[in-house]
Amino acid sequence: MNASEPLSAGLKSLPNKVSSFASTQAAWRFYANEAVTLAALQVPLTAAAHDGIEQHCSQYALCVHDWSRLAYKHTNKSDTYAITHDGDIGYDLQTSLMVSDQSGLPLAPVAQRLVSADGSYASYYPDSNAPQPAKAHLDEVSDTIRHLRQAGFAKPLVHIIDREGDSVGHIRQWQSAECHWLVRVKDNPKVQHAGNAIACKSLAETLTFTKTREVLYHGKKHWQWVGETEVILTRAAQPSQKKGKKADVPGEPVAARFVVSRILDQDDNVLAQWLLLSNINEVDPSTLALWYCWRWQIETFFKLLKSAGHQLEAWQQESALAIAKRLLVVSMACVTVWAIAADNSQEVAKLRAFLIKLSGRQMRKQVEFTYPALLAGLWSFLSMLEVMQNYDPNELEDLKISAMKFFGGLV
Repeated sequence: MNASEPLSAGLKSLPNKVSSFASTQAAWRFYANEAVTLAALQVPLTAAAHDGIEQHCSQYALCVHDWSRLAYKHTNKSDTYAITHDGDIGYDLQTSLMVSDQSGLPLAPVAQRLVSADGSYASYYPDSNAPQPAKAHLDEVSDTIRHLRQAGFAKPLVHIIDREGDSVGHIRQWQSAECHWLVRVKDNPKVQHAGNAIACKSLAETLTFTKTREVLYHGKKHWQWVGETEVILTRAAQPSQKKGKKADVPGEPVAARFVVSRILDQDDNVLAQWLLLSNINEVDPSTLALWYCWRWQIETFFKLLKSAGHQLEAWQQESALAIAKRLLVVSMACVTVWAIAADNSQEVAKLRAFLIKLSGRQMRKQVEFTYPALLAGLWSFLSMLEVMQNYDPNELEDLKISAMKFFGGLV
């Protein structure tokens, strides 16, 4: 649960009477234990997703898929590799995060995959502690979708993917698997509209837009406008050419909704525009646009793992497998924080205010809390409880007297 600093990103022991070295050794043995598998560590996270969907989802559960590069070029780990170029050394992390369709609150990661030079470690592989051959990003998403179809979630899943998901070959796979998808598309690929082939960006200019809601964009409030039309995907799939030239692959036409979301300023200048495709027909286009906005929750998750909470890129575990295990453990801490944030009871509201005070963080005006502040405050609270359980009042008084001698006239 501890919120780490870059120079002390290892395990922090609670302030009980067990030595810090013993706590560190226990953690090392845990991550090195072959009986501790990624699949087993995923179980409580999947259970939290089931509970979160029951409590916070209405018609669908949103499943956001995304990737994050983990930089480890500053270490001597033997299984790092050049992810995109020679200077980009580390691991590749792929996460599938469940999000509420009602509030956009993150619920739990339901699948995680870490790619190293030795291969791919995923929480959903049958032998999750053995590296498997790495696959392309969208091929792994297709594997994840097949796995999640068997998990028995109470609501149908909507798989949300950023522009990397603009692959007509994979969209055909997901369509034939009868799953729901919402994908951001690029400007230039063409779709069939009214019998003509037209680039997505050009088609967006022909739509009629409706003013929907105020949203925050770069910290300021602006209006979101949404337009939509029906299109058909008929173009051939273009396989990756990295391992040799491959012919285009034709396929069945796919009917889809083309939804365009725009953020306009007071002078009607377009500040941002998102071109979306989806096969979901039961919700209005403004809801689809809002769901895509909530895709940002996975970015806040990556931030909590890396720079704003657990300092993932400074971990000293020596292998990708050990890092993947610790990653699932700290994901449980994130899920705990999200559950505290999502509870609307008066008692938990008091707990949040208390945790923010313990964190020492300052909130912006009208911001009740942030996830990093809740995480930091929760670690402080757990430390306080540990002290009260392991030291009697006389011991604490003696420690207080010893400490006060060094303050002199400062208090």
